Amino acid sequence: MQISIAGDRKKQFHAAGALRGLKTSQVVVEVIKQWLLSEAQSSKNLM
Repeated sequence: MQISIAGDRKKQFHAAGALRGLKTSQVVVEVIKQWLLSEAQSSKNLM
């Protein structure tokens, strides 16, 4: 998967992860997991 992030936003994202000892890919994977869980919950609520 490839994504494009504007320069300043990319620097901020990378720095925030680095401060927590996380690689950018680790943060992205976690965000995707959380989003999928949220979507699954939203789908259940629609039924």
